[in-house]
Amino acid sequence: MAGPLTGVTVLDLTSVISGPLATMILADQGADVIKIESPVGDHSRRVATRRGGYSASFLNNNRNKRSIVLDLKQPAGLEAFLKLVPTADVVVQNFRPGVVDRLGIDEQSLRQIRKDLIYVSISGFGQTGPLAKKPVFDPLIQAVTGLTTVQAGSDDQRPKLIRTIVPDKVTAIQTSQAITAALFAKLNTGKGQHVKISMLDTVVFFLWSSDMGGHTFIGDELEKETAQSYIDLIYETQDSYISVAVVADKDWKSLAAAVDRPDFLHDDRFKTSALREENKDARTRLTQEALLNFTSAELITRLEAHDVPCAPVLTRREMIKHPQIEANKTLLESHHPLAGHLRQARLPAVFSEQETTSMKPAPAMGQHTREVLENAGFSKVEIDNLISQRAAIGQQDAS
Repeated sequence: MAGPLTGVTVLDLTSVISGPLATMILADQGADVIKIESPVGDHSRRVATRRGGYSASFLNNNRNKRSIVLDLKQPAGLEAFLKLVPTADVVVQNFRPGVVDRLGIDEQSLRQIRKDLIYVSISGFGQTGPLAKKPVFDPLIQAVTGLTTVQAGSDDQRPKLIRTIVPDKVTAIQTSQAITAALFAKLNTGKGQHVKISMLDTVVFFLWSSDMGGHTFIGDELEKETAQSYIDLIYETQDSYISVAVVADKDWKSLAAAVDRPDFLHDDRFKTSALREENKDARTRLTQEALLNFTSAELITRLEAHDVPCAPVLTRREMIKHPQIEANKTLLESHHPLAGHLRQARLPAVFSEQETTSMKPAPAMGQHTREVLENAGFSKVEIDNLISQRAAIGQQDAS
C-alpha cells in the first residue's frame, strides 16, 4: 500500500534533529523527501555511536529519504537547487534566521518559482526578537522556556535539564503536523503559504497544557512555583523500582487496600483529590514508606488486582523486550547495506488504509544526486560537472 502522503515531494534543507525528524515522519508516511546536503554533510553523520560509517543519530532521523549534495554557496549548486523547486510541494529549512536571505533561497524568492509552494522555516528562538539570531541548542530552549524549573519541581530548587532533547523532538512532531495541515489547506484553496515554527514557541505551548496553571489566570499569577512535588512518582521497592500514579478517589482507596494501609483513608490531608495534590510531598512519602514492604513483582500483582495505575520501571534494554512493545509491534527491524541489521521505532500512528512501515535505509551522502537531477531534466554533462565541483569543495572543507 502507498503511504498517506504518497505524491508529495519535499526538499529537505535541514540538519541535526528538529528538521530531519520532521521530514522523516513525512517520508515514513509516503512523501518523497529529498535531503539536500552541503559538501560536508549533515552534522549528525559525524556524531558518536557508529557502525559501518553511519551514526545511529543519522540513521534514526533520515530513513526513507533520498540524499543529494549541492553547495548552495556556489552558483552552480544554487542554480541546480532552484531548478528542483518547481518539482516540490514543500521546502523545509532550519538555518539560522537571515541565512536563507543571503543564499537567495528565502520564501519570497522561491515563491517566484512555484506560487503554491509550502515553505517551512524552523528556528530556535523565532524569526525576530532579541534572541532570534543566537546559535541554538536544546539546553538553551529548556532554559529560556522554564522547562528546567518545571523539571526541578520548584523555583526554589536548582534547575534541571530533561536528559533528552525534548525541544528538538517536540518541534519536529509539531512541524510535521503543521506541514500536513498546510497541505490540506492547499487542497481547499490552491494556495501555498509560509509556515514558521520555533522551538521556543513549541515548548511554551507544550508546557501550557499542564505546567502553567499558575500563570493562566491574569491578575492571580504565582510569584513562585512551589506546588510541584520534589519527589518523583518513582518508588523504591525491596528489590527495584516501580511507578504508581494515583489520581482519583477510587485509586487512593484501591492503593490503601492493595498495600494493607487502611490508615491512608483516615488521614485528613488526603480526603479529596485537591487535598492530595496540596499535600503531594506528604502523600508520596507515605506511599514510599508503604511500598518498601514489598518486592516489585508482589506490588505489581497487588496493585493490578485492585486496578491501581502502575508499571514497572524498565531500563532501555528491558523496554525493547517488553511484551507490550512486542504486542504493539512498536519496533521494526531492517538491514542497512553498511550499518548492518538495525532496530528502529515505527511511527506511532497506524493507518488502516495506508502503509507507514516502509524502512528504506538512511542514504549515503549524495547517494541519489545523479538520480534526482536526471529526473529534473539535467544533462549528464551538467550532473558530472556538479558532482566534480562538489567533490573538490568537500575535500577542501574536510582539510
